[in-house]
Amino acid sequence: MRARLAPLALTGALLLAVSGCSGGDEESPAAADQTPEEVLALAKSTLDETSGLQLTLSTDDLPDGVTGILEASGVGTNAPAFEGSITVSLSGQAFEVPVVAVDGLVYAELPLTSGYQEVDPGEYGAPDPAGLVSPESGFSSLLPETTGVEEGESIRGGANNDEILTAYTGTVAGSVVENIIPGASGDFDATYTVTEDGELREAVLTGEFYAGEDSMTYTVGFDDYGTQQDITAP
Repeated sequence: MRARLAPLALTGALLLAVSGCSGGDEESPAAADQTPEEVLALAKSTLDETSGLQLTLSTDDLPDGVTGILEASGVGTNAPAFEGSITVSLSGQAFEVPVVAVDGLVYAELPLTSGYQEVDPGEYGAPDPAGLVSPESGFSSLLPETTGVEEGESIRGGANNDEILTAYTGTVAGSVVENIIPGASGDFDATYTVTEDGELREAVLTGEFYAGEDSMTYTVGFDDYGTQQDITAP
């Protein structure tokens, strides 16, 4: 009888040890015992504190005839600064424009020109790209201003499918969203995807981004937290 009990006792001890170790998951910053508002607050601080990251923005339904952003991608840093490209719609045509934003100035290599020149992004329905990672007026500023936040489903994702991603939905006022797209007005539906470590990975915003135009959706991606890049004026 003792011979049979020994393996059982050993198995029980191992299970207890594993249980004790796995208990650490409950201390994960974005654990299930946090409220949706607390998770978004964590996501804001994580985004604000990173040295830099890869940003993407895109839409499939920019209203016809609108001068605005079709897509953008690049590196944003906490300088704040940005280097990448923005594709804008001008007179019904799409133009990809290399952009550098640093020290409060925005430089772009405009179509049919050579070299960078200083521009006013507002003329193209765009914000200062460097401001997109600003704690006061960037994407993270939307998170604490989102009301009626509800937790949605959790799924596996990430490059190796080894992350737990949870969706959170709510509403954001246009007065806040206009920091991102200057023409925004009215309320916006927002869906945020946050990792179990508190990293905002995606924001989907739907509403009237351009005054007097139909509602549309922008999808924003946030990847490669901790990126370090020295961005200087061209």
